[in-house]
Amino acid sequence: MSISYSSLCDDFFVDMYINTRFDLPNERDILLTFFERISRQFPLMQSLIRDGGSSYSLEEDPNSGQNRWVSIDSDRLGAGFVNPDSFAQAFELPRLVIDLIPYMLSVRSLDIDSLDLTFGMDFDCSGNHNEIIAEALFGGSAFAKIFDGSPGPLNLSPSVVVATDDDCTTRMKLTVDSKTDESEIRRKKFDKDKPISLYLTARQYPAVGKDFNPKEVFERLSRAAVEFMDEKVVPNFVMPLTNAIAHRR
Repeated sequence: MSISYSSLCDDFFVDMYINTRFDLPNERDILLTFFERISRQFPLMQSLIRDGGSSYSLEEDPNSGQNRWVSIDSDRLGAGFVNPDSFAQAFELPRLVIDLIPYMLSVRSLDIDSLDLTFGMDFDCSGNHNEIIAEALFGGSAFAKIFDGSPGPLNLSPSVVVATDDDCTTRMKLTVDSKTDESEIRRKKFDKDKPISLYLTARQYPAVGKDFNPKEVFERLSRAAVEFMDEKVVPNFVMPLTNAIAHRR
């Protein structure tokens, strides 16, 4: 990794999702063949889970602290890695899934509505998440004036979406998610097991009149997301958050 994200947070994960226009296959033999092909390349992925009527996932042991997963829903399929050692390791599974879906799940370019790549970071902390986010990200801003003279924000999970091209088909969405709820604020007792989470999602929509090649899109989107994290998110959001959390320990 260009920056060791894992050293900046308590958990780091990489998720890739392909959103489809048509429903994905849900026949038993098709799904089993697909998951078996995945497990041959990643032998530790042996836990097959059915969640509801049309959601299936194949996972490594979630208690290992470092685990891969693949999921198939009615109109979305995903692949991810929790706490990878490198981007090369994190991207292996999404690349395999992209290679397999045209002939194993009949997903074609015309069927793809968008491709998402998410980098997620969890920050363990005790105390009021809203106050920490306000201190880290809103100090000296116009929003900070709203908090003056009050006990503080009840809900503060800022989110922004920016386009990175002129036709707005490539977008970056940054979210900082507070898990503190109103009852904790009233009692002044805060759950120590709930982290503040930060998500950067790079999304690519098909451009009008252009072929959507998921392999090419993934490679381009992953480079853009890493650059966006390194240059904008880590110095301006991650570091202020970690400093604000450290001040309260």
